[in-house]
This record gives sequence, structure tokens and C-alpha cells, in this order.
Amino acid sequence: MDAQVKTRVPHLKHQVVTVAKYYHPSTWKEKGLWWTAGLFLVTYLLIVMVLGLIWSRSPGPVDVQKNAMQLVGQDATKLIPGTMTTAAAIAIGTTLLNKPGGYLTNDIMPPGIYLDNIPNWEFGALTELRDLSRALRNDFSRAQTQSVEDVDLQMAEPKFNYDSKSWIFPSSESEYRDGIAALKRYMARLSDEQSGDGEFFARADNLAAYLQIVANRLGSLAQRLSYAVGQAPLDTALAGEASATQATSSAGETWNKTPWFEIDDVFFEARGYTWALLQTLTAMETDFAQVLEKKNALVSLKQIVRELENTQDLIWSPMILNGTGFGPMANHSLVMASYISRANAAIIDLRRLLIEG
Repeated sequence: MDAQVKTRVPHLKHQVVTVAKYYHPSTWKEKGLWWTAGLFLVTYLLIVMVLGLIWSRSPGPVDVQKNAMQLVGQDATKLIPGTMTTAAAIAIGTTLLNKPGGYLTNDIMPPGIYLDNIPNWEFGALTELRDLSRALRNDFSRAQTQSVEDVDLQMAEPKFNYDSKSWIFPSSESEYRDGIAALKRYMARLSDEQSGDGEFFARADNLAAYLQIVANRLGSLAQRLSYAVGQAPLDTALAGEASATQATSSAGETWNKTPWFEIDDVFFEARGYTWALLQTLTAMETDFAQVLEKKNALVSLKQIVRELENTQDLIWSPMILNGTGFGPMANHSLVMASYISRANAAIIDLRRLLIEG
């Protein structure tokens, strides 16, 4: 009996020591630090995930006329040709900077650093803003090739062409804000009849020149979207001219397919570009109303706007699907390419009508 007690004493002592250590204040202090750190980490990850979901939502349409009225001080008499188009450019730039999460392309911290859909959307919208600011500088604000460039548009256009991924010294946001400020100064002079130094020429040839740039962009986007399922197009670069040459030789047929991890990137870039283009063309319905009515082409522009509105429909799937052409699963890229191709065909017809009609 004594031998059994003696053998149990060390074991009991070990248990007592273990219990004493467990209830010692220093042990609880150490465990409290770990629990606090773990709780902080879990809370941080939840916040990042929620913000990521909120920031990944594409912006909705902009009321360009409302924005234009605010910029001219609610004076409808100042909504002269050019103010709506300029207001659309300002609205695109402002949306890029002020949407939920702000401008995300140059973010270096979570959740912006791991989001890719909205940064691609931003690049698409920024591409349209760059094209529009260049058209304002080179075409819409000048009567002829020998005309002097507008001083504010001369500043705005390169500001929007600044590196879209620069986060410091200077940041992309600061450059784009300077571009927006220059557009606002141009619009103030444009709507002020007293100054007389702001010009916008709503002519058919100016609109046709801009639509040519739009047609090229939409054609490229539609082609890239169609590559989601893979294509083997024939080389038609020199078709129609026997004496034409090109700098490098190319195969008669090439296989093109977008990598699966880039499919959503192209989709959201196209969605961003068409969103910005929708704001621009909606504004041009007003600024170029007389030109379009004279050419009996106003309904054509309205149809283009309607096609572009289809590209902004709500995406019901949590991810961009890439089913085969006639397979059981949807292919969002091909649906987007269909809408863009129809809008592009209508733009080509409208441009021909403006030139020849």
C-alpha cells in the first residue's frame, strides 16, 4: 500500500504543478495576447473581404445633364454645344476617382492590391477618357488644322495619359485630378459668352473623326472577347490591294485563345470602356442634335446608345463563365462581344452617313 502511494506522489505533484502554471497570471496574460492578436487578424480579414466585395461593384450610369447643370450653376442657357460632352468627360474622370474604394489600379495594400476586375474596368474607362480628351483637344475645339490649341485642353490631355499604376511622386490620382480641373476651366470658359475664348465645333466631320477612333476600339475589344473560346482567323491584313506590303511576314492562319485567367480581365476592360462610351454618346446626342437631325441620323445614335446599355446589364453569376460556343454553360465574353459588335456596326454606318449623307 505504501509503495502505491509513493508511486502516485510524483504524478500528483506533476498535476499540481501543471494546474498552477495554467492558472498563473503570466500564463493568462500570454494567452490573452494571442487571443487578441487572433481576434484582430480575423476582424481585419473580414473587413478586407467585405470591402473587396463592395469595391468590386461596377458603377452605374451617370446623369450627364444633371452634372452639366451643376457645373454651369443651374443656368440652362449656358448649356451650349460642347458643355454636355465636356461634362461627360468630367463625370468619367470623377467616377474613376470617387467611386467606392476610389481609384484601385495603383493600390499597394489590401483589398485593392488583390482585386483585378475593377482595375481592368478602370483601364477601359480611362481609355475612353483619353480618346475623348484627345478628340476635344485636336478636333472639337479647333476650327481647322491651323487653329491654336485650347490652353486647358492642351494641359488636360497629357494628364489623363499619365501612368495609370503610379502610386506616388506623383500619383495617378493627382494627375487625373489636374486633368479634371483643366476640363472644368475649359467648360467655364466655354459656357461664358463674355470670355469668348472657349470653342467647341459641333460639326459632322469632327464627330465622324471621333467615331472612327471608337470603331477601332470596339472592333479590337470584340475580337479579344471572341478569343475566349479560341479562333483561327485567316490573315486578311493585305486583302484588297495587290501592291500592299507589311513590315513583317505573318502566317496565313494563326490560333488565338485568351488564357483562362485573363478572360475576366478582358471582359471587365470592355465593360469599363463601353460604360464610359455610353456616357459620352449620350451627351453627344444633345451637343450634335442639329447635325444629326439634318443627316436624319439621330435615331441611329439612339440605337447605338441602346446597344451599349445592354453591355451594362447586371451580371447574375458570381464569376465570368467561359462555356463553349453552343455548350450548356453560358459564355459571358461572347455575349459581350455580340453587343459590342452590333454597336460597332451601327457606329460604322453612322459614320458613313455623316460623311456621305
